[in-house]
Amino acid sequence: MIIKQAVEVLKIEAQGILELIDRIDKSFTEMVELIYNSKGRLIVGGIGKSGIVGRKIVATLNSTGTRSIFLHPVEAMHGDLGMVSHEDIFLALSNSGETDELNILIPSIRNVGCTVIAFTGNKDSTLAKNSDIIIDVGVDKEACPLGLAPTASTTALLAMGDALAVVLINKKHFQTSDFKKIHPGGAIGQHLSGKVGDIMLAGDLIPLVAKGASMEEAIKIVDRFKLGAALIFTANETLSGIITDGDIRRFIVRHTTIAGSTAEDVMTINPQTTSTDTPAYDALNIMEKYQITVLPVTDNSGKIRGILHLHDILGKGEFKFNGK
Repeated sequence: MIIKQAVEVLKIEAQGILELIDRIDKSFTEMVELIYNSKGRLIVGGIGKSGIVGRKIVATLNSTGTRSIFLHPVEAMHGDLGMVSHEDIFLALSNSGETDELNILIPSIRNVGCTVIAFTGNKDSTLAKNSDIIIDVGVDKEACPLGLAPTASTTALLAMGDALAVVLINKKHFQTSDFKKIHPGGAIGQHLSGKVGDIMLAGDLIPLVAKGASMEEAIKIVDRFKLGAALIFTANETLSGIITDGDIRRFIVRHTTIAGSTAEDVMTINPQTTSTDTPAYDALNIMEKYQITVLPVTDNSGKIRGILHLHDILGKGEFKFNGK
């Protein structure tokens, strides 16, 4: 019975989010463009559970490059309204649209000169009627059996906030390096703060294949090191090319078999590379740009110094320093 009830809650909340899909229309686009072009901040306000969701939306927006602040409607009416300027945009959160503390604040927000956006489940509400842009976040029913505790409605509200944040990430071309700048204390921020030389795999941990080796040997190296790639080197340890899992698949598609072929037949020449002194976040941006997960690390003369995998930057599993 317990499991059945829990599953039912998840189904109701998931359905509530799915129903929002058909409501993403020109109003959402207008909201995004307005926030993107704003010279001010996005001020988010709400009471109760909506206020808690509002704080999370603000946290997500701030961490992804959109300046935001939470404004408690009651505190706003007792002096905190002073933090709002005419360049700001006000996002009001209320499922019913009839939250007195919030609706009382709206005229004062308008007097400051702010545009008002409403996330509400009632398009005919007082809040909706006093807003410039209305985003419908209504749900058919709450997961609460009494229909009283905000459950599916707050989940839908939060999901719409995430949709706004993610669209703005893409709109602003927010990069991993930008994330690092405003997350210096987080785990990812710590990883990205280092140099490639601090986190690359070096020495015996580099999957190396001599130029001229057979593909059978190259595949054994790729499989043994489990990085999805092997570096092809010349006699003087200079990088000649790289063989990835993708290179192998594409070669087999074209030629049916690898029998009789050499590493040179399959490798990608002049691959993207990085150096030991390169900041980790710059290396990650290269990976993002070229849609790759492995970077050879070379010196100025092209000699192999290491290999960097995406997981070593993002810290999946045990975080390695030079493979130790």
